[in-house]
Amino acid sequence: MNHLLAVPIVLPMLSATLLLILHRAPAAIARAVNAAATLGLLAASLVILAQVESGAQLVYQVGNWPAPFGIVLVADRLSAFMLLLTGLLAPAVLLYASQGWDARGQYFHPLFLFQLMGLNGAFLAGDLFNLFVFFEILLIASYCLALQGLIRERLRATLHYAAINIAASALFLIAVSLLYGLTGTLNMAHLAERVAQVRTEDVALVRAAGLLLLGVFSVKAALFPLYFWLPALYSNAPPPVAALFSIMTKVGVYVIIRITTLIYGAEAGVVMELTSPWLLPIALITLALGALSALGARRLATMTAYLTIASVGTILTTVAIGGAAAFSAGLYYLAHSTIVIALLFLVGDLIGRSRGHMNDQIHPGPQIRRATGLGLAFLFAGATVAGVPPLSGFLGKFMLLQSASAEGAMAVVPVWTMIVVTSLLMLVGCARAGSIVLWNVTDPLPADSAHVPRAGEWMALAVLAACSLLLVLFAAPISRYTDETATQLLSPSSYIEAVLGPQRDGLVRSHTAVGLR
Repeated sequence: MNHLLAVPIVLPMLSATLLLILHRAPAAIARAVNAAATLGLLAASLVILAQVESGAQLVYQVGNWPAPFGIVLVADRLSAFMLLLTGLLAPAVLLYASQGWDARGQYFHPLFLFQLMGLNGAFLAGDLFNLFVFFEILLIASYCLALQGLIRERLRATLHYAAINIAASALFLIAVSLLYGLTGTLNMAHLAERVAQVRTEDVALVRAAGLLLLGVFSVKAALFPLYFWLPALYSNAPPPVAALFSIMTKVGVYVIIRITTLIYGAEAGVVMELTSPWLLPIALITLALGALSALGARRLATMTAYLTIASVGTILTTVAIGGAAAFSAGLYYLAHSTIVIALLFLVGDLIGRSRGHMNDQIHPGPQIRRATGLGLAFLFAGATVAGVPPLSGFLGKFMLLQSASAEGAMAVVPVWTMIVVTSLLMLVGCARAGSIVLWNVTDPLPADSAHVPRAGEWMALAVLAACSLLLVLFAAPISRYTDETATQLLSPSSYIEAVLGPQRDGLVRSHTAVGLR
């Protein structure tokens, strides 16, 4: 079964290559190949999740080279969770894009698959260098996807985004080089051992390398004050691309969780608790600024982009709190926010195109077609993202508040206050936007040139809404899974043992000694 770990990387890579070869083929063929590959990825992620559900960890040694000498792909509960979330999001986004958005730029379908390849590879990478490689693959694909249907605002935002991420990638390489020079390895399981054994005179450098990595992935996750690239990019990207990007910021969150629990976790000795005490205030500031900015947004897409930032702040608040309950709440909220943010981007696009020349501006305008259906979709998405009970946003935030209470008064007061206040701000912001756009009608129904939602677009919205409702209907088994995932994250010894295997006491130590000379 370990060979299955190559499927989430190899399948989209080969499918994208095939589509590049068949680039002159009819659009129906490209859509069919992409759909088959995307559904195949969903099936593979379900099988991987079933394999790790018992607590087992799958390790695939590329070329049969054992760690830390060779490349390894690793699937534990967290990796499988992220793979499944990507696998659920991708078909809905593809279905929506296939209603016409994919024809607005060249090579949409190969780029879409390369994006999925990079995402899946980042979740499965067992070493920092290949994490960098897969991250660059998904970034390059995202640059091109964001430019589909080139317009001036889109070009400006994408160039800004590319410049920021190229600089961050350079810092990533510096941090990786520093860690390799100090420990002689880049395998994350091996690093977890070596960092805990670092010499006293190297402690400051190891901490500096870790902080540099956290800074890099704070840029990727859009954490304050490094989120300024996101609103312009997400609000100007093609809406199905922006919906897919809802999982992209979560890659940065994933890596922060992985680094802080595995390499710089509780067993890291003098370099443990790398994020204390600065992460909690920064996460709460990110949440507050995201909610406030969403309240004052002038476009539906801009509002949703700021809600994406607020969701990152909420998730990283759980990471800052620490403990199994907090990590479990963060993972549940991560799944909820990814799905609902994607839904909001797509609903906002349909509302905007149905208004004709007004687009998605939060301003009184013409009556829209299918106003009842779109209004209900926007009401559901807005209420969910704000945390109205009994929807998934409420459950995620309630779990977060419970975990903060378990950590004592130092965490309770700021966390409870910020979660409650920002939830109210999000609710007011979504209510304001919906009432202005859907109820404050100043003109008659627009001409036939205004967009009428298609059946495929409604189906895409229904799939995402159903996924959000499933988080509520199956909250008990999902929360059990996230509880066990959090427990596994906080006990990294099983991950280390699974990756390093029997070579742990022999070849690994010999390799380390050579690397440290």
